[in-house]
Amino acid sequence: MSSPTPKVVLVTGVSGFLGGHLAARLAANPDIDRVLGVDTVPPPRDLLKRMGRAEFVRADIRNPLIAKVISTAGVDTVVHASLSASPASAGGRATMKEMNVIGTMQLLAACQKATSVQRVVLKSTTAVYGSSPRDPAVFDEAIGAKDLPSGGYAKDAAEIEGYLRGFSRRRPDVTTTVLRFANFIGPRMDTVLSRYFALPVVPTVLGYDARIQLLHEEDGLAVLERAATHELPGVFNVAAHGVLMLSQAARRAGKIPVSVPSSAVGPLSRVLRGARVVDFSPEQMRFLNFGRVVDVTRLIDDFGFEPRWTTTQAFDDFVRGKALSPVLGAERIAAVERGVLGLARVLR
Repeated sequence: MSSPTPKVVLVTGVSGFLGGHLAARLAANPDIDRVLGVDTVPPPRDLLKRMGRAEFVRADIRNPLIAKVISTAGVDTVVHASLSASPASAGGRATMKEMNVIGTMQLLAACQKATSVQRVVLKSTTAVYGSSPRDPAVFDEAIGAKDLPSGGYAKDAAEIEGYLRGFSRRRPDVTTTVLRFANFIGPRMDTVLSRYFALPVVPTVLGYDARIQLLHEEDGLAVLERAATHELPGVFNVAAHGVLMLSQAARRAGKIPVSVPSSAVGPLSRVLRGARVVDFSPEQMRFLNFGRVVDVTRLIDDFGFEPRWTTTQAFDDFVRGKALSPVLGAERIAAVERGVLGLARVLR
């Protein structure tokens, strides 16, 4: 499905990787008249330069003044890409929740009042499905969480999606698109998962080997750009094809996995968080326990996007880009994995 190219686009969270690079891509589109990038702090200098003609607006979406920015500029498309998954980078869990939830409420209130707004795109997360031992093998968009997220980024995202559904009922004339992204990985993006695999040894939970599904940062940007420039209403899982077992990923990164008892996971995560090494939250630890895999049929058939990188290819690109030189070569890794699978069949 296509629609007229937007004329004035507002992107939130432009000091971050996704928001800033999305603004740069949209600014490079000559059919778009104006791109406004909103954040509480300016983007890094190199990112600001890359954004070209995109205009940086220093504003806090928690402040009702965001309504004036939208109405004065005649914004027709809003891409809300500022949801934070890391309490440390947001200034603590309380600030993170306020930015995520209160900020989104104010932004949607501003969109509701602005007659110029025709399209709202929300960067959400597959974390809304949770992670538990009762999960289905694959989540599609119609399946709810077996264990509702009790806190953190996942709970924020679930609440925010609810606010957007309410907005859609009040403004049925506005196209709303929800993009539930899997964990991002890539050579340029700094995430909790990339920091985890950069550790000298990778702590895993004794007795668990989670299936992880990832998304290359470039595929994520391409999906956001397509959502901003096309009329594609609905909810879409966004993830790469294929999965990696956590143990496979550790081997591919050349890391030594160290299994710790589940009782030690909490104290270990607090130590790593306190040392500002990796900001592990309880929900992220559950993900590393049980993993999560989603169906991307709607993304391909209805949204019209085929991921370029598989989960394995995206992870390997991250390893190369971060210079995490594997201890074992690719052939040796494959041989080890074949041996592990063979042993599993024998023991079954």
